Amino acid sequence: MAIGIQTTLFADPLTAPAPSIPGLSYVPEYINPQQEAALIRTIDAQPWITKLKRRVQHYGYRYDYKARSVEPESQLGPLPEWLAPYCNRLCADGFFPQMPDQVIINEYQPGQGIAPHIDCVPCFTETIASLSLGSSCVMEFTHVETQQKIPMLLEPRSLVVLTGDARYHWQHSIPHRKTDRYNGSIFQRDRRLSLTFRKVI
Repeated sequence: MAIGIQTTLFADPLTAPAPSIPGLSYVPEYINPQQEAALIRTIDAQPWITKLKRRVQHYGYRYDYKARSVEPESQLGPLPEWLAPYCNRLCADGFFPQMPDQVIINEYQPGQGIAPHIDCVPCFTETIASLSLGSSCVMEFTHVETQQKIPMLLEPRSLVVLTGDARYHWQHSIPHRKTDRYNGSIFQRDRRLSLTFRKVI
């Protein structure tokens, strides 16, 4: 798959992603259930940072949430070996021209979310990729100028990739709620983990 492919379309309207946003790619079932279960077990064996309202893990570089920056002295070292196959695959599939070197893992319990934002432009290169584990959720995209809102269902084991307009001109967020309504159906949230892959500038 090449960088910049448009959002995948599905015959089933309940699992169809949002209307196309330039630079947005969505890949359902990017990993299989066995890989998902193994990743969750490995992640849960690592220490969590609990300073935020949600638990997080940082690899490669520590992101400073207050300064909204990544400094050279915040380098934590190379990514762990268990993340390497996924970084390699993201490159092999054409999503990243260079190997990702920073990964943040977020844990979302039902009711938790994240405010609308654009990932730090001076910190990271053009590509942002996020792999969802566990529960589904609806991510909302908001255009920074028009304030147009587009919801998108992120299914377990799916990959969403932001480049171009989707990266720089649309904020993305996860509303703080325990259920999501999407295309006329209600989805009950459970525990969700997201792995966000980025390349530090």
